Amino acid sequence: MFIFRRVSISFANKMIFHTACNATTLHIIDFGILYGFQWPILIQHLSAMPGGPPKLRITGIDLPQPGFRPAEGLEETERRLARYCERFNVPFEYNAIATQNWETIRIEELQLASGEVVAVNCLFRFENLSDETVDVDCPRDAVLSLIREMNPDIFVQAVTNGSYSSPFFVTRFQEALLHYSALFDMFDATLPRDNQQRLHFEQEHYRREAMNVIACEGAERVERPETY
Repeated sequence: MFIFRRVSISFANKMIFHTACNATTLHIIDFGILYGFQWPILIQHLSAMPGGPPKLRITGIDLPQPGFRPAEGLEETERRLARYCERFNVPFEYNAIATQNWETIRIEELQLASGEVVAVNCLFRFENLSDETVDVDCPRDAVLSLIREMNPDIFVQAVTNGSYSSPFFVTRFQEALLHYSALFDMFDATLPRDNQQRLHFEQEHYRREAMNVIACEGAERVERPETY
């Protein structure tokens, strides 16, 4: 799983870098930025561009934290990326949007500017948006419509290829069983069963995913992958 995500990050960064090769300003709109771990390697590549790096603008979108400071995590991501950009002499600007409902984001909040190269990035997070099986006016369609309205120069996303998003329980259970069995077969072929990192990942990540897929219905089910 880690390898798959590393490949996804590498591919996304390469395509964004290629699109921004002649840009004076690169604006990345990242749905699900979390800790921003994807961007340091891209910042390094931008710093080495002939003629100097473009200005890097990042709009980081993610879920708010519980408590009185919902944007605290996004602000920490901003400080981390700002230090990295300063180290590599890349001009930097950051815009944080912390919201539970991505479908309510308005294009004005993204602060798009004329002349900049716009890259929309989302790795493995659209599968957590409700689809048409929950609501006819579903959040997933609303977010995709927002991206279309942005008219970005590049849109990069990564998805989990899965058929276990059926609204019918028996079908969903069968597909989930096949999907997770394949993952555990892969683990068995590469890692011993008593490997502590494997055990932690299985318990904290896949157990939570599988429980949500199997035990939750309607809006409570947030794991909604799509097939390619």
